Parts: sequence; structure tokens; C-alpha cells
Amino acid sequence: MAKTKKIFTVQNLAEKFKQAKGVVLTDYSGLNVSQINDLRKEIKKAGGEFEVVKNTLICLAAESSKFQAPSSKLTGPTAALWIYSEDFSPLKILDNFIRQNELPKIKFGFWEGEEIGKERISELANLPGIDQLRGQLLAFLQSPTSRLANALSWNLKKLILVLKAIKVDSVSQ
Repeated sequence: MAKTKKIFTVQNLAEKFKQAKGVVLTDYSGLNVSQINDLRKEIKKAGGEFEVVKNTLICLAAESSKFQAPSSKLTGPTAALWIYSEDFSPLKILDNFIRQNELPKIKFGFWEGEEIGKERISELANLPGIDQLRGQLLAFLQSPTSRLANALSWNLKKLILVLKAIKVDSVSQ
């Protein structure tokens, strides 16, 4: 790779580090090109980015950002999953892909500048999505009000039931 192209690549990766909420570095060896392309497309739809990177270039780019990538952990072929929003959808897609294919292997990652291990990455991938959390919050907030409405209207409902029973009883006599 020409020196100017490497400089541009490092600047591009450094900018991605600055924009990204999270980064997951993986070992993609064993995947064929079509599998990587399929994974890229799925992750792109979810708002993330998956790309093959050189270890030395990613270390150089990380030095100029809030992330500090230990070069001792970056061996072998490396691909980066860039997560740009609070939504973990790209990470969920990667996690599902790993479950189906047992590849790529996760090396380590970063979330908001802090290094995280494989276990934490797996925990984040299994969290519910933003839309699901919003739905749960809405249901939780509506639950007390619907219960309150039922409690307040119960006396009226009970009165109506008693009046209907009296009316049916008086008609049958």
C-alpha cells in the first residue's frame, strides 16, 4: 500500500473511531468473500459498518482517538464492526451470524472509549433493541393509569351490575 494511501486510511479509521459509539474487532479467517459481503449488507441495513482492516493501521488510528487498541491482541486477520448509534442492532446481527457460522471470532471491543471483552460484547448483543425498550417503557407507563381507571370505574360497574340484577329479578317475579 502506498504511503499516502496508508495515511488516508489511518485518517479515515481515526474519524470512524471518533464517530463510533462502539467498535468490535474480530478475526474473520475462515469466512469466504460472499459470507463477508452478506454480513456487511446486513450490518449496513442496521446502521453499522463491517470492514476488513490492517492491524497496524487500526492501532495507529486508535492512538489518535479515545480508544487504545493493544497491539498484542491484534494478531491475524482483523475486521472491525463500527456501531454509530445507541442501538445494538449491528451487534445483534454479528452475534446471530457468529451463532450460525461459528465465525468470525471476537477479539475484543470498545464501547464509548472503554475496552470491553467477549463476555460484555455478548451481553450487549443480547440486550433488547431501542424500539423494544420503548415499547416496554410505554406499556409500563400505561399500566398504572389503566389500573387506576379500572379501580375508579369499578364502583360504577358494580352499581350497574346490581341494578341489572334487580331489574332481572323484578321482571321475573
